[in-house]
Formats: sequence, structure tokens, C-alpha cells
Amino acid sequence: MQNLDRYAGRRVLVTGAGSGIGQATVVRMLAEGGRVVAADISEDGLKDTVAKAGADAERLTTLVLNIADEAAVRAGVAAAVETLGGLDALVNAAGILRSSHTHETTLDAFNQVIAVNLTGTFLMIREAIPALLRGEGPAVVNFSSTSAMFAHPYMAAYAASKGGIQSMTHALASEYGKQGIRFTAVQPGSISSGMTDGSGASRQSIGPGLPEDADMSLFVKLAPALGEGFAGPETVASVVAMLASDDGRFITGTEIRIDGGTHF
Repeated sequence: MQNLDRYAGRRVLVTGAGSGIGQATVVRMLAEGGRVVAADISEDGLKDTVAKAGADAERLTTLVLNIADEAAVRAGVAAAVETLGGLDALVNAAGILRSSHTHETTLDAFNQVIAVNLTGTFLMIREAIPALLRGEGPAVVNFSSTSAMFAHPYMAAYAASKGGIQSMTHALASEYGKQGIRFTAVQPGSISSGMTDGSGASRQSIGPGLPEDADMSLFVKLAPALGEGFAGPETVASVVAMLASDDGRFITGTEIRIDGGTHF
């Protein structure tokens, strides 16, 4: 990783920070000089993030937070803003993946995915906007997915939530552009993380695998065109760090697909 200081003095709140891409984003932004509040539903996951931050953990504060709980989000964002003395960037990396045959998916399971992924992202943004309006070069990076645009079977709820996030990102970029807040989204795909491999500390980043009788022929192309397999979370974290920094100052209302060419 290059020796950058793009985040020197920059104040950032990251959700889903206890594992996977969210954790990698926290470590990256700290390494570039940022002050970060890392939020996650898993206290153990946050402890792991602190450990991975090493000496940079002196600029890290952790926050146990369920983003699907409106009252908790309101209190959590307020606490983060108070701790940081303001807010310049918000990264909404928290999410869950549940895979199942759609005709076997319960309403509770569908609503859980929507509540965490889509509603949770909305709640974080709504509560953060007042502070972001007072921030320096304010930016929000949301997490969509390649499933928002490409057919991923057994993931109807997840695809719906990520498509909603993508559309919401466009709407917010239009609404707040003249007030200076940038809104972008990333579309990770073919990334090895707690969400995709079923391992990880955060319950908001873990999803069971495909159904045992899944028809793998429905996945037309699985292998990335670049490299020798799935990339690590740091691959996405580097793009997120760019988007939320001054390097992304002329990027808003759009999404960047990070999948190694899996979805040409």
C-alpha cells in the first residue's frame, strides 16, 4: 500500500467494521491518517478490528451498533459525531446475505435483509446528513453489489436491497449535490469476505451459503477475468478510500463495480 495521508484530519464513520470489507476500510483509512469510529453489531468483531489497526488504533473508536434499530442509530451517530468533533465521511458497509429458494423464503427472512441492508443504510444516512453538511468535503459511500444489476439466483431479497441502495444513492446525490455532499456506491463481486465465505466475526456480515441443491449452472460465469480467483477485502477498501477522499471530489451519483471482470 502506498504511503498516503489523504485522511489526515478527516473524520469517518464506518459501519460493518467488525469484519470483511468494512474492517479493511477502517484499517486503510487509519493508515492514511484518518480518525475513525468503527461501528458493528459484534463487539468481538470490533475487538479484532482494533487488533488489526495496530498502532493506528489510537485514532480509532469502536461503537456497538445495530443499524436496523432506529433509536440505536440515532444515538450511535450522535455519539460518533461527538467523539470525532464532526463528520466528513460515512461508509455504509454493514450488510447481511441470506441465500435460499425464493419460494421457501419466509417473510421474516426477507424483511430482515431489507431492514439491515436497505433500511439500515437509509437510517445511517438520515442521521448523519446534518453533521456531513458541516463537514469538510463530505462524502458517503454506500455498498451496493453486482447482484443489483446481474442475475444472481437464490438471492432475491439481497438483490432487492442492493438495487434499492443503488437507486437511493442516485437520488441522494441529486438532492444534496448543491449542498456539497457526494454520494457514491461500490458494487463488490468475486470478493472473499465474511459475507461471501460464511466466515467472519460480524453477524451483520455473515450469510449462509447457497442451498444444498442449488443449480450451479445458473451461475453463468463465476471466475474473475483478472488474477487467479477471488480478491481480498482490501481490494474494495482501496476504492472506498479513494471515493471518500478528495481524490473522488468529482465523482457522485454513480457506482463503481469491483469484480475483476466477472460481470463483463
